[in-house]
Amino acid sequence: MYAARLLFPALLLLTASTAMSAPQAHMVFFTLAEPSEANRDRLVAGCQKHLADHDGVLYFSVGVLADDLDREVNDKSFHVALHLVFESREAHDTYQKHPRHLTFVKENKTLWSQVKVYDSDLVKAASSAPAE
Repeated sequence: MYAARLLFPALLLLTASTAMSAPQAHMVFFTLAEPSEANRDRLVAGCQKHLADHDGVLYFSVGVLADDLDREVNDKSFHVALHLVFESREAHDTYQKHPRHLTFVKENKTLWSQVKVYDSDLVKAASSAPAE
């Protein structure tokens, strides 16, 4: 019983440590307050100017709604999508407080009426065996 009392907190720490070191996906979907090509392009340019090339970023992209894809599962409630993958939760947390990120929000927040953020800890992909 004594060993179990020691092991459980250690396992919790290990789990938290693993989540902190796993790559972190940060997906942000912006709905424009006043939808127009000019506002969309301005927001895309702001993302490129302020949010690309941060330390710890493994992947950066910004794009616009693919309006021609029309399936039941397609969410069309946004205009601009930002996709970032960080090497760790720590890199994500540092980015959130970085002056360039804060400047982006300050300079562009009037462009959007809604922001949806989806953060996830990425898991290692399973190895796939070659097809026979």
